[in-house]
Amino acid sequence: MSLAPEGRRLLRIEARNAETPVERKPDWIKAKVNIGPEFVAMKNLVKKEGLHTVCEEAGCPNIFECWEDREATFLIGGSECTRRCDFCQIDTGKPQPLDRSEPFKVAQSVQSMNLRYATVTGVARDDLEDEGVWLYAETIRQIHSMNPGTGVEILIPDFSGKPEHIQAICDAAPEVFAHNVETVPRIFKRIRPAFRYERSLDVITQGRDLGMVTKSNLILGMGETRQEISGAMQDLHDAGCDLITINQYLRPSERHLPVDRWVKPQEFVELREEAEEIGFLGVMSGPLVRSSYRAGRLWARAMRKKGLELPAALAHIEDSGSTLQEASSLAPTG
Repeated sequence: MSLAPEGRRLLRIEARNAETPVERKPDWIKAKVNIGPEFVAMKNLVKKEGLHTVCEEAGCPNIFECWEDREATFLIGGSECTRRCDFCQIDTGKPQPLDRSEPFKVAQSVQSMNLRYATVTGVARDDLEDEGVWLYAETIRQIHSMNPGTGVEILIPDFSGKPEHIQAICDAAPEVFAHNVETVPRIFKRIRPAFRYERSLDVITQGRDLGMVTKSNLILGMGETRQEISGAMQDLHDAGCDLITINQYLRPSERHLPVDRWVKPQEFVELREEAEEIGFLGVMSGPLVRSSYRAGRLWARAMRKKGLELPAALAHIEDSGSTLQEASSLAPTG
């Protein structure tokens, strides 16, 4: 393969990746499905109204659970990113001009879907003077304005670590301030060349210092060691991270980084226990867990562990019931 799907020539690293065939997934990498009435209602509504969510468009395996909880994820800022990470399926290129009506459109979709909790993420926009900060902050404001009973989790790029950018996001008052570190220091630069490990930790610290409930994610199976995972978890906690999700790397295409190893469910169980011992207020750990998986529940868990009451408008978000994709539901017992 000499061309990417969008027609450009492959980068050298993509050509090297493509020499390794896409790996066959082990038996435990299979989503458990439980179709409930809320999911069916959401599915019908989304189809009827022509709404767009990352959940459907990315084929997320957790859509059945999250939609049952009336939670969904939205991608803002366009379909092309100005940075390239070797695990990410979003195309790299020159983005289209910003759609300044997008925050209102997203808030309108949240309202139409009657969501209890919305996660908003987006592409890096290094082409813009403010790196897209206004778009992220305005989307939070619009969702809250039009949906006073809906929680908002914002998952940001690093905005070059600039304090004024982080301040602008926090001033918009999301329920959760998230920035994903994704991997360990030794292989960070190779996998996320436009990011910096220490800068990502500092972004989380800035969010913590501004009073946010903070969150991050680690992807396993990209070449890290077990000891390095423990070190990264400790780094995140020391930086002020409250919530963590831990999951398996699934290769989007042959252009992307080959899978180094398939992490067994029992190791995810052990990592959850270790993360809780370190002191994280909430942990979701499993092969198919994603950073937005049961996000409202994880936020509610953090609030209660902080000794804080949920705001009256958000008291309906419960931290209860089973979670099908956590490793504790997959690992053999007895």
